[in-house]
Amino acid sequence: MTSSTMSMMNHFVEFRSRLIKVLIAVAIATFVAFFFNKQILDLLARPYYVAVPDSQLAFFKPTEAFSAVMRLSLFAGVILASPVILYQAWRFAAPAMSTREKRWAYPISVVFVLLFLFGVTVGYVALERGLGFLLGFGGDALTPVISIDSYLKFATRFVLAFGIAFDFPIFLFAAAAAGAITSKKLRENRRWALLFILIAAAIITPTGDPMTLMLLAVPLYILFEISILAIRFILRR
Repeated sequence: MTSSTMSMMNHFVEFRSRLIKVLIAVAIATFVAFFFNKQILDLLARPYYVAVPDSQLAFFKPTEAFSAVMRLSLFAGVILASPVILYQAWRFAAPAMSTREKRWAYPISVVFVLLFLFGVTVGYVALERGLGFLLGFGGDALTPVISIDSYLKFATRFVLAFGIAFDFPIFLFAAAAAGAITSKKLRENRRWALLFILIAAAIITPTGDPMTLMLLAVPLYILFEISILAIRFILRR
């Protein structure tokens, strides 16, 4: 067996080990979330009840409530286990990193998780406005009767999209660390960045509500400006 084959096998074994640890962490977090599924469901459904007072989410199949609870538990489990997921990803990539890159890995990982959680929180706040705008089109002529399965799919995707979008400064910082971009280039392309942020915000928040769009676009642009400062003063680029 050649050295390159041995190296590939070692990488595969390491990857499998990290993946197993991630799956165990997600399973444990999902198990814990399952015991708090009523509280999590109440929290996630609150924007709907605020947007549509005196209404109830429904289910139309015998298995729908069970599958909704399982999906919700998994969703909460992935969020709870996100620090472990990120840590295992970093540990897998660490051997290939330089000393300089390793020095940045830990603080970047912490910021990544914090930005994701911040984005999820903003998405949760925006969810109420988005629902109110969409459901308001029915007026008095239509009464919303929404299944718990449909609502959870919409709500979790909406909130997750915010969380992922808020992590874009990490990718800018990583690109700058790799020498692909500089703070000067980012400053020179502010207008294009603003246009891209507005388009991305419009895609992520397909409600058509300007306030909901701004709840995403404004923090993203602020994070863009913070990224420029971080690249300039931390990376000196």
